[in-house]
Amino acid sequence: MNTIEGQDPPQSTGPLKGDFIVPPEIEERDERPDALPAQEEFWRPPTRFGSIPVEKEPLGWDRRRGFRKLFPQVMLPFQVVERVTFGHPELEPNRLFWGDNLHVMRQLPSESIDLIYIDPPFFSGRNYNVIFGDQNELRSFSDIWEGGMPGYLVWLNARLYEMKRLLKKTGSIYVHCDWHASHYIKVEMDKIFGHGNFMNEIAWCYRGGGVPRDRFARKHDIILWYKKGPICKFNLDLVRVPYSDDVAKSDPSRYDKIYRSNKVYEGYRPNKLGKHPEDWWAIQKLMPSDRTEQIGYPTQKPVELIQRIVDASTDPGDVVADFFVGGGSTISVAQGLRVRRVTRTIQKRDGTEDTKERMEYFISEGERKWIACDQSRVAVAITADRLTRQIEEQTGKLFPVPDFTIEHWGVYEARRLADAPPVQFRAFVLKCFGAVPEEREEGIHGYKGAVPVWVGEPKQSKGVSAADVQAFANAMRKTLRYKQDNLRDGIMLAWAFRPDAVEAADRLRRLEQTDLNFIRLDMIRIDSPRFREHVTALSTHHADYENFLTFVQPPKVEAGYKRIGARTYVFDVSETVVMNPGAKIINVQWDFDYGKRFSSTPGYSFVRGSKKEAALSAQYEFPSRGKKRIACKVQDDMGGEGLWTAEVDVQ
Repeated sequence: MNTIEGQDPPQSTGPLKGDFIVPPEIEERDERPDALPAQEEFWRPPTRFGSIPVEKEPLGWDRRRGFRKLFPQVMLPFQVVERVTFGHPELEPNRLFWGDNLHVMRQLPSESIDLIYIDPPFFSGRNYNVIFGDQNELRSFSDIWEGGMPGYLVWLNARLYEMKRLLKKTGSIYVHCDWHASHYIKVEMDKIFGHGNFMNEIAWCYRGGGVPRDRFARKHDIILWYKKGPICKFNLDLVRVPYSDDVAKSDPSRYDKIYRSNKVYEGYRPNKLGKHPEDWWAIQKLMPSDRTEQIGYPTQKPVELIQRIVDASTDPGDVVADFFVGGGSTISVAQGLRVRRVTRTIQKRDGTEDTKERMEYFISEGERKWIACDQSRVAVAITADRLTRQIEEQTGKLFPVPDFTIEHWGVYEARRLADAPPVQFRAFVLKCFGAVPEEREEGIHGYKGAVPVWVGEPKQSKGVSAADVQAFANAMRKTLRYKQDNLRDGIMLAWAFRPDAVEAADRLRRLEQTDLNFIRLDMIRIDSPRFREHVTALSTHHADYENFLTFVQPPKVEAGYKRIGARTYVFDVSETVVMNPGAKIINVQWDFDYGKRFSSTPGYSFVRGSKKEAALSAQYEFPSRGKKRIACKVQDDMGGEGLWTAEVDVQ
């Protein structure tokens, strides 16, 4: 059953029970006086050079309205399109969002997260950052790059500010960037978090790739670590690294004394857990040949890298968040996925020995709670798929695992709205329209300002009738506002209006010239531009706002298949019909062992063709004969997702 979860988002109130969540109202307000750290001495202009302007506040900041001056607040509900269940509904679910992370974060509670790791778009080129090709992704990146480096920093600063608000007082944030903008980002983070809360600049070092002839090879990324308050967690023993071979094999007695600054320290020995890690981490990037961890996502980060951050700054049960979740590595680690390096000694033919390293993956019971978000519908689908498979194959076999919800903000599935009960549907539509629900007056569902609002049926096929118009007019006449204040305007919201309803509204309006009993009704389709005028009016600075509050339809997936060999079949979805005008297919996922939940077969979650476009066909060899359940998910570039299932008798 589809329901609305009241006026509060699911924080610690137990499992979600429905498909729509209406967030609490967060009013447009002046920023808190302590929103930015007090650090006047650090940013004091040098007197010896005269009057030199010094920027003490982050780019884009307004002293009265903060970042809301450039990025106005949009309050829209969350739509729960799916709850992936693992048999423990009593546990509070984790949350995976699709939508603009700035507006999603603004509707989350303050001081609710222990660790934030983000890998935002690098300031390195448009083509590098556009990975999936969603229209939402393309619009956003066009917005990011407008205005060069200052524009990029303003875009990022607004999000960093919200992340600071979300962090607990003992929380930490790690921002992953590269040489293009790391030094600029650090200056801005000093202003937002306070230069005294800077902890480390971590260099992630790796091998591989091309070698330039005219300069040193760039083989590292930068990760900036800041704490929010005076103290933060740092679990040193969990992130120690092995000593070098000469230390590990040497006589421990040589460390009985160590001389530093002419002082003798007695009893010094290497720690059995390893040495204190440096601020440069030699962790190899994922290679295309990797068949264990690699899911095909171009900028996917290795589990080993994220694991070190999560282990260092959180304890089991803490909340981890990633608002640029991409391929889902962060929440895979939060869910318990771990990796360790295993060294093997190989005896060579000439009698000498050689050592080789391999990665061994395992699941830890130190599970964290998590929140994740991405602006790409495909990224959210891939992340959900990756996590489901991990829980089914590993995590869920060891300990109880909470469900997780997939929630949309700003772009909604019309088909799911049609299945909602009328009461919940009305609350959802009123919230989208910027109106306040009001069920105390019979026949009136809410108010926008002083104007009564009526909402039609959830089913798109049920148009508003003349009887509905008359009933709403009669309800308006009974209100005190009609009788005392002579307020005669009303608004009707619905998917469609029948001709007789339009005629009835015209008759009521014509009475204005001859009868004081007139009513002026404004009929607005839910999927029309007029419905979202209150949002598009905020689009002065950013084109994204014009696309908030839209409704999408799922593709009608048509799949065919044929046998080409023993237990080998080719599947094809090229006949799929995309229902959203102007949309195209950008991703296809295959599950060749479909059960209770969709989890794509490894290698079939993000498959690209020869032109880096979505591959519409897939070849698969089944491990055995017999009847198999097959499922396919198709995503288009406007956010629609369709599912196809079938049973195949494998020969």
